[in-house]
Amino acid sequence: MVSRKSQRTEYVCENCDATFPKWQGECYHCGTWNSLIARNLNTSKSNSKHRWVKEDIEEAQLLSGIQFDDAKNRMTTGFLELDQILGGGIVDGSSILLFGDPGIGKSTLLLQIASHVSSNNNPVLYVSGEESANQIRARSERLKSSRESLYYIGSTNIMTIIENIEKVEPALVIIDSIQTMFTDEIDSPIGTVGQVRETARQIMIYCKNKKIPVFLTGHVTKEGSVAGPRVLEHMVDVVLHFEGNSDNGYRIIRGIKNRFGSTNEIGIFEMMDIGIRQVDNPSSFFIHDYNSDLPGSVPVVTVEGTRPIIIEIQALTSYSVFPQPRRTATGIDFNRMILLSTVLSRRTGLKLSDQDLIVNVIGGIKVTEPAADLGIALAIVSSFKDLSPKESTIVIGEIGLSGELRRVQNITKRIDEAQKMGFSKAIIPNLQSKEIQNSEIKVIGVSNLKEAINIYFSN
Repeated sequence: MVSRKSQRTEYVCENCDATFPKWQGECYHCGTWNSLIARNLNTSKSNSKHRWVKEDIEEAQLLSGIQFDDAKNRMTTGFLELDQILGGGIVDGSSILLFGDPGIGKSTLLLQIASHVSSNNNPVLYVSGEESANQIRARSERLKSSRESLYYIGSTNIMTIIENIEKVEPALVIIDSIQTMFTDEIDSPIGTVGQVRETARQIMIYCKNKKIPVFLTGHVTKEGSVAGPRVLEHMVDVVLHFEGNSDNGYRIIRGIKNRFGSTNEIGIFEMMDIGIRQVDNPSSFFIHDYNSDLPGSVPVVTVEGTRPIIIEIQALTSYSVFPQPRRTATGIDFNRMILLSTVLSRRTGLKLSDQDLIVNVIGGIKVTEPAADLGIALAIVSSFKDLSPKESTIVIGEIGLSGELRRVQNITKRIDEAQKMGFSKAIIPNLQSKEIQNSEIKVIGVSNLKEAINIYFSN
């Protein structure tokens, strides 16, 4: 007979994984409502039968005496863009979480990675809890993937999966997706916080001990974050966000977290009939249709991680027939757009109070750094006054509330990228103009927004 103590229940927040002894409407940790679900506690679950996930208790030891493997020996994915995001390739024993919208191409990308790794006679185990063997085989035929050393299993039981890993001894494991996996040790439905957390923990501990890298795919919520417990992002070594619009063929992989390299690196990819293809020159991809004669369009240099990329910012102003003009921002922070439009009105006399204002970043990329401020402001002015620059001009600079241009990071790297892409003139903060040496681009330093406007639209 099972005692009442072993059947007690706790309540877990689906958003932040916080636990409570009884149900309540609001989670005090994250502030969400109606996010608590019941979970039965089994006192015997701590006695795990799985030897592969047993964590030995070790004594404290000197850090200098710990043996370690150099992370320089990395496994290539077959995509140079993805290798760069990962910091040079896949590290042995690392856990990589890839999340994105349904149909974005996660499974296709991972199957191509599996094909590349297995083509060198390295066994790869592809675990799918969402697609059948026929579906995986059909996609493999379409992609012309190597199947010599590529293994498939359709189980969602984490114990069965680990047993197969022991038999196959793969060089890479792919779990598609972690939200479909379950363990008998947790008495809760598949996809709940407890199941996702425990299954991820078991597979990661085993693979890390065996020095086997593992890819985990994850679903997203309607807000665009990883579905399930937020602790999942803390557990893994690398978090990759697969972005893009399923209606077009372009995709962006953004590094959100990386213990083996820099964060916020991006890679540009194109979805084709034969699979996913990398875009070798992201700058040319984002500005290949740029026309300097069109008003409201301004190129800027943004730095994503360690890589400078030239993007095109477009703005459109139009007289509003409504008492409250509309404001729309795509690819930039809405509040940042409001701030810059306010600075333009106050410091330059630009009357935007009766104008609908739309700002868009071409290509679907999201710009978060303030170095794009000057480009956004000049795009608004260009559309409002129906003017365009007389030369192919790149602009760089952060704008303060007084209209002054402030320093930005990596100015030399930005100018070098603009020079490579054939721009003839660059407008940058005056404080950094002396940092540019031996550049073929005509570099002009400006102190404030009004001065930048006069130079940008001058003859």
